[in-house]
Amino acid sequence: MKTYKIALIKGDGIGPEIIDEAVKVLDAVASCCDFDFSYEEALMGGCAYDITGDPLPQETITTALNSDAVLFGAIGGTKWDNLPREKRPESGLLRFRKELGVYANLRPAVVYDELVNASSLKPEVVRGVDLMVVRELIGGIYFGEPKGRDENRGWNTMVYTRGEIERIAHQAFKIAMTRTKRVCSIDKANVLDVSQLWRDVVTEIATQYPEVELSHMYVDNAAMQLIRDPKQFDVMLTGNIFGDILSDEASMLSGSIGLLPSASIGARIGVYEPIHGSAPDIAGQGIANPIATISSASMMLRYALGEIDAANKIDNAIKRALSEGYRTKDLAQYDAKEVCSTSEMGSIIANYSAKCKH
Repeated sequence: MKTYKIALIKGDGIGPEIIDEAVKVLDAVASCCDFDFSYEEALMGGCAYDITGDPLPQETITTALNSDAVLFGAIGGTKWDNLPREKRPESGLLRFRKELGVYANLRPAVVYDELVNASSLKPEVVRGVDLMVVRELIGGIYFGEPKGRDENRGWNTMVYTRGEIERIAHQAFKIAMTRTKRVCSIDKANVLDVSQLWRDVVTEIATQYPEVELSHMYVDNAAMQLIRDPKQFDVMLTGNIFGDILSDEASMLSGSIGLLPSASIGARIGVYEPIHGSAPDIAGQGIANPIATISSASMMLRYALGEIDAANKIDNAIKRALSEGYRTKDLAQYDAKEVCSTSEMGSIIANYSAKCKH
């Protein structure tokens, strides 16, 4: 029997609760798919700082690199907001991504039919939305040099190299080949030289994928079009800061940030995590929605481990749980037949995952 080594980074706030439910589902689906998991926990975030004085201990990087994939919860909280920037949980996460070389952030935005009324947009606008934001993750303005500030000025530098653009473009086109074969590249080429390079390189890479239709859109228009007509998009390819903003905007099409997963992948290892934060205000209350983390585990099976059937079982189990009216507190007002705790929702999806036939 194949055994996969998974690094678990539970993190802060609701992180431990939602990771525990994802593990429950993973173990359930593994039981009927002829493979197994070996888990090793590691520290990152505020909890790591409290114990070691560092939001990202070196042993966490080592554990991650020695694993087949990383399943990550969430980090941060007001408790650590007054620390020096380099000691804050978020700085540890940025360093973690850089150390692991996870350059491609995949953020799907899917609107479930059962929750179409949860979106703030009209049902006819969001029904059927199924798009993927492919965001470059370890370049651009967040990592560019020089950067700094003095009493009167602050400055950051937006830098992309040809190689960085090429590798993220390849990821977007490969993903598009498994979907409806459309890529919309988002930039600001009308005013930014770095965006003009981005557009030129993406256009070059597109010639290697003749089946994929490539379009370009300025980021301000893309932000508007996501609200006006989100179904026009399949794969949205963009840089770090634009992707950070657009993927959060896209996430709200579904009506709850507690539903949507993400994957950060590179040449060596992938990190799979919900897009929401650590929500310290509800930590320990058993009301957090674990679906985003469970869906992240499904992405891990699909993209890191190649266990497509198991990933499909989890996805179908989530849809079944929602179709039968099970809801956590954040979605209780939307046709709930039963309001579940975090653990109860995890158990329901785990049970369906083990039985679900695809």
